[in-house]
Amino acid sequence: MRIFLLIVLFSVYNITTGQDISSSDKKLFVYGGQVNKEFIKYTAQLTGKKRPKVCFLPTATGDNERYMNFWYQLCSDLDIEPHVLKVWINSYRQKKSFEEILSSMDAIIVGGGNTLNMLAIWKAQKIDLALEKAYEKGIVLAGGSAGSLCWFNGGTTDSRPKELSIVKGLSFLNYSHCPHYNSEESRRPLYHDNILKGILSDGYACDDKSGILFVNGKAKSALSIDNESNSYYVYRKEGKIVEEKIDSEIIK
Repeated sequence: MRIFLLIVLFSVYNITTGQDISSSDKKLFVYGGQVNKEFIKYTAQLTGKKRPKVCFLPTATGDNERYMNFWYQLCSDLDIEPHVLKVWINSYRQKKSFEEILSSMDAIIVGGGNTLNMLAIWKAQKIDLALEKAYEKGIVLAGGSAGSLCWFNGGTTDSRPKELSIVKGLSFLNYSHCPHYNSEESRRPLYHDNILKGILSDGYACDDKSGILFVNGKAKSALSIDNESNSYYVYRKEGKIVEEKIDSEIIK
């Protein structure tokens, strides 16, 4: 009976177990809030490299200078080689394509901000295609807030005026997503409502300080910075919303 319950539990969460992560696996780590040192360090560890090259994409904030400086500050005492990919550039100063830059990295982390604007710029610059190639190549992808929502097939965003709305993502992960699950009051009920109405597919939600590692498109494990933050699998069953909390490993 116990074995049966465990099988059901892992099926509901869609968490893969009993498998080691290999260098050829496609790894994508998402979290609910903004970039932080703990999750940068974890993302770097996923590369399996001693001093990995980690590139930050601040596109969603319009390459905000303070945000980029904050990134370098967070990385200052980590054993990584930090980089930033700017999109507000000109041909005279940047002689490498976006694809060339991204394909040379070991990990790519996307920051928060306006998801809709970021995706529009990526599409215009073909950064979305470069990211897909990086993902297929085995380069670790990660991000929080807009940087987590972008990888899914869709979710709720504050990218438009007046109220939260729906945005379609890159669909690297074939689920819906909701970041800021515990910190923004309207996020949770709107996410539930859109899943119930069939506007969004079943999916995953993350509190600001919690995240989920996906391996080859499937959720493998949840990680949190503190005991109060969680991640959830949220789905529709018999006309009702079911919210399953995923047990998290605490990382520091």
